[in-house]
Amino acid sequence: MNNTGADRTEQELREALAALADGVQAAPDPDVYRTARGEWRRRERRRRLVLAVLIAVVFTLATLLGLWVLNQAPEKPGVIFSGNGTVVGMSTEAPPAGDD
Repeated sequence: MNNTGADRTEQELREALAALADGVQAAPDPDVYRTARGEWRRRERRRRLVLAVLIAVVFTLATLLGLWVLNQAPEKPGVIFSGNGTVVGMSTEAPPAGDD
């Protein structure tokens, strides 16, 4: 009787291992990893290139916008400075003597 229990346990163990083995898939082709890695590297290089181009475009646009704004400055001297380098609105003459 003890022998039959061992045979039954052994049979159940074989069935369990066979079911487990049926679920195991074969190892993928080694080239699959190499292909996936190459594809990932290409995408990473493309992302970096797009980022570099985007930075260059933003920098160029900011520079051009700044130059355009500076070019729009009025040609006439402003309220603060006159054309000869002296400050407008301030007199260099002495104030008139008062009746103090």
